Amino acid sequence: MTRFRPGDDVYAETTTGSFAEFACVPERLLARKPTNLTFKQAAAVPVAAVTALQGLRDVGEVQPHHAVLINGASGGVGTFAVQIAKTLGADVTGVCSTRNVELVRSLGADHVIDYTREDFAHSGQRYDLIFDLAGQHPLSACRGALTRTGTLVLASGNGGRFSGRWDATSRPLRCRRSCPSDCACTPRNLPNRTSSRSPRSSKPNRSRP
Repeated sequence: MTRFRPGDDVYAETTTGSFAEFACVPERLLARKPTNLTFKQAAAVPVAAVTALQGLRDVGEVQPHHAVLINGASGGVGTFAVQIAKTLGADVTGVCSTRNVELVRSLGADHVIDYTREDFAHSGQRYDLIFDLAGQHPLSACRGALTRTGTLVLASGNGGRFSGRWDATSRPLRCRRSCPSDCACTPRNLPNRTSSRSPRSSKPNRSRP
């Protein structure tokens, strides 16, 4: 170990679990805990913040002045996403419930949509990136709210009606609104789970989904 000394305050995303008095973690997964954060606060950073960072910067490729909508802006990932998107120079719209409007606004959102009063998919606004953390809209609705070259990033963990295809993926799905007709986001291209064929047999798979 070269980056840390005994007694340093650190935090990490472990690979083997951490619900214990002691945990063994590779040095590359450790980072110094910011002095202005408690250990409980720091513990929320690795999963939630990294998910937001990867979805916006790495997958969404957010650029300054991009119009970004974050659906689920008041949740664990969403609160980080609002702040990260603002840091990246985007014009940020957050979608949340009535009770969280002021919270999302305080995090730096330029616009806040109360989903109990307005549906972003039918507002007429178009976004360069939609970061969907709620998973309550069909892909067609989200794509309709994108610009011609907009990007949809899904990280809701359920996938809605497409959960059989996109549930629990290791990275967010990226789909261009201008994608070709054979893109996986087109419903007819999704696998038919009830009539799939086994790679080891030419007979239909009769097992229930």
